[in-house]
Amino acid sequence: MRKLFMNLKQAILITITMFILCGLIYPFAVTALAQGLLHHQANGSLLEINGKAVGSELIGQSFSAPSYFWGRVSAIHYNVYTEDDTVPDKNGQLNYSGVTSGTFNYAPSNPELEKRIEADIKKFLLANPTVKRQDIPADLMTASGSGLDPHISVKAANIQVKRIALASGLSEEEIEKIIEENTEKRTLGIFGESKVNVLMANLTIMKKMDNRQE
Repeated sequence: MRKLFMNLKQAILITITMFILCGLIYPFAVTALAQGLLHHQANGSLLEINGKAVGSELIGQSFSAPSYFWGRVSAIHYNVYTEDDTVPDKNGQLNYSGVTSGTFNYAPSNPELEKRIEADIKKFLLANPTVKRQDIPADLMTASGSGLDPHISVKAANIQVKRIALASGLSEEEIEKIIEENTEKRTLGIFGESKVNVLMANLTIMKKMDNRQE
């Protein structure tokens, strides 16, 4: 019996010790370290305008206005829904599927994939009449694995310059400079590809257009 109580006491002490270490000390230490050294990243890499959060530089948003860069297509519409999307259509289908991530997950042989890409190509060519079909970068017509990617390739950004300049009133040189300022280079110079953060670039465009109107 005495041995049983000793083992029970030891088990309880270990449990309490591990709870304090792993449940209290460790999380508080990591949180304090993150807030102290990486405050911006630890809080979601939020982007603010006039003190109000408008997004995160790590999560894409849906843009359709001609004066802004268009990002990659998203099966989940970057989780941007309206109240109408929560109401079933005449076929009983809902556009709203809940806050989530993911791609279309179509097989190459799926006719819905070809149908969706053809529709997106026609839409892009209509908005960008100076662009040829064969010159459209693949990333503008394909979704990322998460459906939330905030980046496009530098080529995908450059091919939209003429449309954005015409619609925004900014010069092509200004748009090209915005692309350069918001281009993230390869990690360590060798990993991945250079890419443009769509949200950050569009916020810069918005600020410049607002300044022009003042």
